[in-house]
Amino acid sequence: MMLLNAIDFNQLLSLFTFNRDEPLLFTSGFFWVLFLVFLPIYATIKSSRVKMMTFVIAFSLFFFYKSSGWFFLLLVATSFIDWWVAQFIDSSKNRLERRIALTVSLVLSLSVLLFFKYSNFVMSNLESLVGGNFQPLDLILPVGISFYTFRTISYVVDVYKGKIQPSDDYIDYLFFLSYFPCLVAGPIVRARDFMPQLQENKPATREMIYGGLWLVMLGILKKAVFADYIAQYNNIAFGNPTGYTGFELLMAVLGYTMQIYCDFSGYSDMAIGLSSIMGFNLGINFDYPYRSLNVTEFWRRWHITLSFWLRDYVYIPLGGNRKGQVRQHFNLMVTMLLGGLWHGAAWTFVVWGAGHGIALCVHKLCKPWLDRIESTRFTRSVSWLMTFGLVAFLWIFFRASSFHVAGQVISRIFTDFEWAYLPVFLEKRWTWCLMLAIIFALHFVPRRIWDLLRDKFISSPWAVKLVIFIVLIQLVLQFASATVQPFLYSQF
Repeated sequence: MMLLNAIDFNQLLSLFTFNRDEPLLFTSGFFWVLFLVFLPIYATIKSSRVKMMTFVIAFSLFFFYKSSGWFFLLLVATSFIDWWVAQFIDSSKNRLERRIALTVSLVLSLSVLLFFKYSNFVMSNLESLVGGNFQPLDLILPVGISFYTFRTISYVVDVYKGKIQPSDDYIDYLFFLSYFPCLVAGPIVRARDFMPQLQENKPATREMIYGGLWLVMLGILKKAVFADYIAQYNNIAFGNPTGYTGFELLMAVLGYTMQIYCDFSGYSDMAIGLSSIMGFNLGINFDYPYRSLNVTEFWRRWHITLSFWLRDYVYIPLGGNRKGQVRQHFNLMVTMLLGGLWHGAAWTFVVWGAGHGIALCVHKLCKPWLDRIESTRFTRSVSWLMTFGLVAFLWIFFRASSFHVAGQVISRIFTDFEWAYLPVFLEKRWTWCLMLAIIFALHFVPRRIWDLLRDKFISSPWAVKLVIFIVLIQLVLQFASATVQPFLYSQF
């Protein structure tokens, strides 16, 4: 009996300690158990702003600890330094002092990000250039470090530019930076949008609560059913391109195109939905990006908070479109190259970013001519096909583990492609094909239909909501992969 109790205690203790192989994410059943405990306590103390904030901060830091271990202390240190720097910038009347404070804050924030994310990348490239025996550092990348770094940078820069007033209370800022729905993979919410809501501390309305539940359920469907299931074939094909025909690899590329959308937009839906249930509006992060008719429109619809962050804190400070066409194209390329490198410490991500940068420049050059073309169903279809094809093609570099693998995928698609494989593929992987078709079709359902479905769900009796939830859980269990796929963007 004593041994049994010891085993039970150790198992219980393991749930509350960091496990590098099992970070706490929204796909974890343990997270939802915690959230079901968290929510009624939160609702009870919501009206008391101090109690609510203290409780949410404690939960958020525990969530970060379970995701990244003791690196949660790094977030606490970052939050305190940047809160103090923002206070100093706002109070100082000396322009040089303000600039020095801003520079120190940016250098500290970016240095931490660069160290954890790019140390091994830089060292491996130096080894290639000068030789030597490179031993990669055994670094744990804190989950979501890029996202909270970008949020704290935007806060300090906005205070410096006078766009917002700094928070007088450090606890307010720690709440903003550690807010758990945004920790792992965004959205990159800005203080000027979030802090006023925190100050008002309005209770969540019925529409916010059930609308948030609707978004959470959509996110689970996208991630745990669609993305995780179609990822299984994608991973196999990209893991051994020479073992598959060009047709099969093309299907894997299309599969990954939909996988990354369902994965990341699914996480965003869950994050935004959880926040809505708690009474906070995080806006939207995806706006049907695969409907886009050009690459500029795509970046206004894909990962909106990141796109606007890059625009406001990289592209515009570089000069934007204010210094002539040549400088505009240079600024676009720099922004997209940095955006590509932000996604991963590998040259394949740089090429992905460069491809989008070149496409944006070409679209800007051709826009006066394109605007003169009559908008018809045919021209819109051609524009969509070209845009979607380009985006899907560039995802190859995003997904491939190396240029060699990317080259194999592209080569076999163009040299070993036969439509004769279609019937066999449909027969062998009909569930996978059906899911891909459903994802694609749902992407083009008009927004008014989605809004109508959401409103119907909000107004439906609780019994109907329960049935829908049970059906969703059954789908998750039916299509669950042997190993749960982590959120793709949690590693960025």
